[in-house]
Amino acid sequence: SLPVALVFLLVLLFVAGAGFKLHHKDCNSSVSRASEVSEDSVAMPRKLLRVAVHRTEAREPEKPSSGGSALPRGIVQATSDLEMVSMVGDPEQQGGSRPSKSLLAIPVGIKNKAAVDKLVSKFPADRFTVMLFHYDGAGEEQWGDLEWSRRAVHVSALGQTKWWFAKRFLHPDVVAAYDYVFLWDEDVEVDAFDPLRYLDIVKREGLEISQPALDRRSEIHHGITTRALLRPGAEGGGDVHRRFYKPAAGWGGGGCDDSSTGPPCAGWVEIMVPVFSRAAWRCSWGMVQNDLVHAWGLDYKLGHCAQGDRTLKVGVVDSEYVLHRGVPTLGGTEGKAAAFRVAVRRRSFAEMQIFNRRWKEAAADDASWTDPYP
Repeated sequence: SLPVALVFLLVLLFVAGAGFKLHHKDCNSSVSRASEVSEDSVAMPRKLLRVAVHRTEAREPEKPSSGGSALPRGIVQATSDLEMVSMVGDPEQQGGSRPSKSLLAIPVGIKNKAAVDKLVSKFPADRFTVMLFHYDGAGEEQWGDLEWSRRAVHVSALGQTKWWFAKRFLHPDVVAAYDYVFLWDEDVEVDAFDPLRYLDIVKREGLEISQPALDRRSEIHHGITTRALLRPGAEGGGDVHRRFYKPAAGWGGGGCDDSSTGPPCAGWVEIMVPVFSRAAWRCSWGMVQNDLVHAWGLDYKLGHCAQGDRTLKVGVVDSEYVLHRGVPTLGGTEGKAAAFRVAVRRRSFAEMQIFNRRWKEAAADDASWTDPYP
């Protein structure tokens, strides 16, 4: 019996020693916390201990390589563009210096094809890249007979708005190559509009956010967007106006005069045909809410993205103006279409209230931020 007892004692010492070594080893690493419940863990079977350690390690975040990044800095291209690229040839020889360009992005429906054709044709191909947001499901094949369609970027998503598309496909890093972003509605006539002259005026006047004035025959929602024919201090009009004048007794309450410093009297454009500089768009894109697809209320805050004093950096260009036809694209005017249009308008108002609430909450929560326009 003595040899048997001796063998049994040696086996016990071996198992206990193996368990102690495992426990001691794991105490030196961060994963040991999972097994340090009590000293009874010494007796934990080795198989179970390995499983516990393995599961704990799986939850550890992956550490970056030395240098702080997974990639060498020289290989990273953080920005892009929407230019077409050939599938053949030498890419380094083809990718030489390109002329300065801007981007024209428009939500379109096939019913307004003729009007969109007329609009896009006004923008020179060598100075503008065109992007169409197809909200009715009609894609490139229905637009392919137009001369400029092959060089346009087509994106289709049924029933989505201009701002839904803009948030998802006009990220500032994607459109960083373009000097200006024209984010326009489709129901605009451009007989009196020249985009190159427009940009010349915008650059000369230092406008970061702008819009062409609306012909007085347009559907007008806000007085400041109307083309100014004659205004105080500028006989015969002028190229740009930055403020709107309205008597205090006018509709809507307070008036607009030379002392007005904010929307809709000054520092304000409508979201129908806005034009953003590269820097202004980067700021404005961040303000567009992912779930608020009509962007109501956004226009009152765009001045925060004007890269300076909004009363100087935001303006309406009178000498290059457009006619807004006011065609209801998101629903028609009869039957179910009219009811849908009412539902769209109801949601638009709700979105404006939500956006204003979010703005107030964000401003209150960010102690490091000071509102320049309280």
